[in-house]
Amino acid sequence: MEIYPLIAENWKMDGGVAFGVVPQTIWRKLVEPDDNNMVKITSRCLLVKHHDRLILFDTGMGNKQSKKYYGYRFLFGHDSLQSNFKKSGFSFDDVTDVVFTHLHDDHCGGAVNLNEKGEPELLFKNATHHCTSGQWEWANHPNKREIGSFFKINFQPIEEAGKLNLIESEGEFLPGIDFRFMNGHTQGMIVPLFRLDNKTVVFMADFIPSAAHIPVPFLASVDIQPLVALQEKEQFLNEAAYKGYYLVFEHDYDTECVNVVHTGKGVRADKTFRLNEFLN
Repeated sequence: MEIYPLIAENWKMDGGVAFGVVPQTIWRKLVEPDDNNMVKITSRCLLVKHHDRLILFDTGMGNKQSKKYYGYRFLFGHDSLQSNFKKSGFSFDDVTDVVFTHLHDDHCGGAVNLNEKGEPELLFKNATHHCTSGQWEWANHPNKREIGSFFKINFQPIEEAGKLNLIESEGEFLPGIDFRFMNGHTQGMIVPLFRLDNKTVVFMADFIPSAAHIPVPFLASVDIQPLVALQEKEQFLNEAAYKGYYLVFEHDYDTECVNVVHTGKGVRADKTFRLNEFLN
């Protein structure tokens, strides 16, 4: 199995949204905001070569929304899914599977583009697209708090094209790739675990979006069930420290991967890594 991180875009988020009830005087010791209290965010996807399968985990937000939409996202830099995909040596047509950890706009928007006629078309036309049945139901009937994060143009064309597979239960997706479901951030979010020889790599999605979010109380304000998120997070981090997992962050602009250890203050990051330092 080979794993390649791909940056779909870089953007900014209000620090209060990113860290919820944690005071700025505390979280800014870990992440430095700009003068407008905005913190840097990345959309880090994973491309996984697994025998005859090429699997993309999440796609970023894409480029088909309105100018107003991107005005709220504060995009910066030159990274894009298209440019970084080319650097990987693969093409979009090579992708056999797209796995959405969940259907929030910044995780699935890049899977559907608009053609010259303004019609939606799938970017990964040869791929089966996967998400959990719980998240699919949640996204198609959104609650008032999450409605601004679900855009049906991002995922309904996939179903209409017959390219959607709904995952009903946790467990093995492919040999060496297991899925966990987490419900604190949104219903039925996938957290994938990749087992490579003596290492386990975990793609954190929005479960723990950055290294700065490792302390258990550090939850984003967009977590829909914060008490559930707290319980899920504490249990997982204890497991990760005990078993030596490597955690890959989807939204950490500065840190790609860490391992975690138990300390007197709870589970904390130990060492930082880049995936290509110890994989592939």
